[in-house]
Amino acid sequence: MEIFATKIVQIKRLTKMPDIDQLYWEHRYKNAQTGWDIGYASPALTNYINQLESKNLRILIPGCGNAYEAEFLLENQFENITLIDIARPLVEQIEQKFAHSIAQNKLKVLHTDFFEHNGEYDLILEQTFFCAIPPQKRLGYAKKMHELLTPSGKLSGLLFDMPMLGEEPPFGGNRDEYRELFAPYFQIQTLEPCTNSIKPRAGRELFFVLRKT
Repeated sequence: MEIFATKIVQIKRLTKMPDIDQLYWEHRYKNAQTGWDIGYASPALTNYINQLESKNLRILIPGCGNAYEAEFLLENQFENITLIDIARPLVEQIEQKFAHSIAQNKLKVLHTDFFEHNGEYDLILEQTFFCAIPPQKRLGYAKKMHELLTPSGKLSGLLFDMPMLGEEPPFGGNRDEYRELFAPYFQIQTLEPCTNSIKPRAGRELFFVLRKT
């Protein structure tokens, strides 16, 4: 993991990152500093979801934000969805938004730190969560995803393909770094430039599907 480890050392030396914690994210939402929020489910993920055959998959969306992908899943009859976010006011909003589905036991919303969560899932969807965590936590992210997935479970979604810039999210990366990070824990089935990114992110995203090994 030489490339990945070197990159993290460089980040620690060159930046003084703020505490990216619950208070940080609650402040971002309170002040509408949510540039990552596109207002609807990502086309790359909706296209992937449309190819899923089983509606009973246990699906996790960590760092769910406004949970547009969860809304799309529910509209397409998926029945076992778990959402996690660390920002309490946001979680409360989501609980109100999805109250009917929660009452029907189709969806759960958890206010917790992803790294402290315990569960077992067939599929985990990644959408602007990886880029939001401090880069030094990326190895922990890979390990935790592996832990949460069932045997042969999958992690799928989008990763930014752009330089690691700035002291605050979104944090970038590239395909070589991601391969090195995930290869010890997953079979990399897909890790390619995204062909249906939204226009502002065209050419700056990778679509990936990883299978737990």
